[in-house]
Amino acid sequence: MKIIETIQELRKELQPHRSNAIGLVPTMGYLHEGHLSLIRRAKQECNTVVVSIFVNPLQFGPNEDFERYPRDLERDAQLAEEVGADLLFTPSAAEMYPRPIRTRVTVAGLTERLCGASRPGHFDGVTTVVSKLFHIVEPDRAYFGQKDAQQAAVIQQMVQDLNFPLEVIVCPTVREPDGLALSSRNVYLSEEERRQATVLFQSLQEAEKRWRDGAFSSAAEMEAFIRDRIETQPLAVIDYVSVLRYPALELPEDLHGPLIVAVAVFFGKTRLIDNVVLPGKEEAACFAR
Repeated sequence: MKIIETIQELRKELQPHRSNAIGLVPTMGYLHEGHLSLIRRAKQECNTVVVSIFVNPLQFGPNEDFERYPRDLERDAQLAEEVGADLLFTPSAAEMYPRPIRTRVTVAGLTERLCGASRPGHFDGVTTVVSKLFHIVEPDRAYFGQKDAQQAAVIQQMVQDLNFPLEVIVCPTVREPDGLALSSRNVYLSEEERRQATVLFQSLQEAEKRWRDGAFSSAAEMEAFIRDRIETQPLAVIDYVSVLRYPALELPEDLHGPLIVAVAVFFGKTRLIDNVVLPGKEEAACFAR
C-alpha cells in the first residue's frame, strides 16, 4: 500500500488504473471494523481501492469536536493495508483547501431534518468534501456505511443530481456484540456511558419488532415508544428520535415502509447516532416468509 499526501501525486498514481474499476472509501480516520468492512467490500468489487483519511473542518460546527477528534495515522495505515487498501490518501487541510473556499455543494430537503437540524451546515461540509474527493479520485464505486444513513441518502442524491459517473454502495452497520454501532467517537465514552449506550439499538430493535407486528398506529406513537425506552437510562440526553420516509427523508403519512427510524443521543459530551431502515411491503413480505 502506498501513502499519498497530495492531489497531484494521487492523480498521477491512479492514471494507469483508469481502465479498471477504482473503489473509494472516504473516512475521517481512526479506523474501526465498520470502516474495514467497507474496504473489504471495495476490495472484492474493485481492482484498485483508495482509502481517504481526512478530518474535514468544513463539517464541524464551532462548538464541536474537530480539535479532539481521534487521530492515529500510523495505526490507520496498518489496518487499511491489512484489509487490502492499495492507496491511502492523507491530505492536509491546506492541500484540500489551499485558500478560503467560496464554492460549496448543498443538497436541499434531505439535509434539513435529523442531524441536519441539529448541526447546521454539517451536510454542506460533507457534500463539498465528498464531491472534491469524487473529482480527485474519479472512482467507479464509493462505499459508505448505513450507520450514517442520512449522509448516504444525501450523497446518493448529490450523485444523481450532478451526474457523477459512479455508483454509491451503502453497506450494513457493523456493531459490537452488545449491539452498539461502531463509531470513532465511542472512545470518548466512560465505562458507564458505554454500558448505557446499548439502549439505542435495543430500543430500535424493539420498535422494529412492534412495527412488524402492527403495534403502532402512527410515527409519533413509534417515536414516543423509543423515547420512553431510551429515557430509562439516566445518562441519555435525546437530541432527536425520528421516523421518516427513506431515502426521501420526508414525514410519513402512514407506517408503510420503506422508513428510517433514527436516533441521536448524548451520553455525556458524546453524541451517538443509530438507525434501522424498515422495508417496504414486498421486502417485508419476504422477511415474513
